[in-house]
Amino acid sequence: MMSMTFGVSSSVTLLFDFWDVHGPAGMVLSVFVVLLLTVFYEVLKVWRVWLANSSKLAQPRSSYAAPPSFRTDSSPVLDSTQSETSLTPVETQPPLSTRNSWLLHIVQTVLHMLQVALGYMIMLCVMSYNTWIFLGVVIGSALGYFIAFPLLSQMHGHYKH
Repeated sequence: MMSMTFGVSSSVTLLFDFWDVHGPAGMVLSVFVVLLLTVFYEVLKVWRVWLANSSKLAQPRSSYAAPPSFRTDSSPVLDSTQSETSLTPVETQPPLSTRNSWLLHIVQTVLHMLQVALGYMIMLCVMSYNTWIFLGVVIGSALGYFIAFPLLSQMHGHYKH
């Protein structure tokens, strides 16, 4: 039976029978591969958010929307009726075609499947209870977050202008 406690060893089997590590060189290579997979997982999360945000920007909006309220405490509540404020024209963006919308949905679905599969594979690597592999996942996650999430804030800043 496999040990259910973390250990420091240079031999481990990861995910598949053919990924059988024996020796320090194989362990270093395996930790590096797991680290890269974890960085890719973090980048994939940001990419999915970026795609979702860019597709929301391309969604059609109503031609009419209520303007922001400029009511102060001294102004009466019933100054304007709902029918007056709801007919203020706003600029619209061209709607996505149905085909593009389905294509974007299919891409999002495939990326979601990839993210879930990759997440479970990383989890199974951690469940090998090898300390080096665990550290590779933690460092890869931190590195991926460090690289990817500033890009997300830059993307948000780009679209808000």
